[in-house]
Amino acid sequence: MKPMKSIALATALAVLAGPLAAQERTLQLGHLANEDNSWHQASVKFAEEVERLTDGRIAVEVFPNESLGKEIDLINGMQLGTVDMTITGESLQNWAPMAALLAVPYAYDSLERMDEVASGEIGDRIEQQIVENAQIRPLAYFARGPRELTANREIRSPDDLNGLKMRVPNVPLFVNVWSALGAQPTPMAFSEVFTSLQNGTIDAQENPLALIRSASFAEVQDFVNLTDHVRSWIYLTISEQTWTQLSDEDRAAIQEAAQIAQDYERELFLESLDTDRQALEDAGMTFVEVDNAAFADRARDAVLSNVGEDIRPVVEELFAEQSAGN
Repeated sequence: MKPMKSIALATALAVLAGPLAAQERTLQLGHLANEDNSWHQASVKFAEEVERLTDGRIAVEVFPNESLGKEIDLINGMQLGTVDMTITGESLQNWAPMAALLAVPYAYDSLERMDEVASGEIGDRIEQQIVENAQIRPLAYFARGPRELTANREIRSPDDLNGLKMRVPNVPLFVNVWSALGAQPTPMAFSEVFTSLQNGTIDAQENPLALIRSASFAEVQDFVNLTDHVRSWIYLTISEQTWTQLSDEDRAAIQEAAQIAQDYERELFLESLDTDRQALEDAGMTFVEVDNAAFADRARDAVLSNVGEDIRPVVEELFAEQSAGN
């Protein structure tokens, strides 16, 4: 009877192990930030929580510094099913026009107002359109500090922008608004910005302080001009193809891990606001106060002229609420 019991036990273990083995998989998460950035740290936290909540059935490998590919390439890969996850935002407007609302210049004058929109009815509509049009599913969102303009000269008013060669993300709204303000915007992958600033291909770039710091732009730029021109958020996303392959249980675990990562990133973000500025000042950058009202007035007209007709009513509503609040 002993051999029979052993065979029965082995068979039972094989049956139990079968479904577990079938569910095991590794998700690859690529993004543009470096290891010091809060997005990366939140991504690592997400990976830890996914492993914990799935009892190790799912692992997440995180690839910072565009090492898995540039943002647009990762988005394309997610649509093809060759990439699982990335962190992306307004670049999705190339597929889902409402994603432009993530980063409308001067639409959100505070973090609290941005949270209201991102987590409210407008945010739900944005996410739904991204899923339907881009086949990419937002799982959580990370706040970004205000985008500031770095350059090797002071920029105090819109008139100071004339002829400024500056890098912008590959986002039509950004390109068109900065053109209307008098600059010469050049879409460019983030990984190319430092070298382009170093060799003079461009004179300036705009990003939140956290990315200005983590990308070491202090080595090639002298001034941080406090334009505060965009407050925005960015999504932790998963390919819809990957999502549909997961069990309901694993989807719930991944969604829970994403919420934990979102809360963790917010803690890091709030801590970084002061430390990033201090670090950049210590590295030799000078912070310049600008005429924000002049930038905002001129930018709003440019925004309304360049946003798509399908989102213009929403932008007008946001601007009206902003003016009423002030």
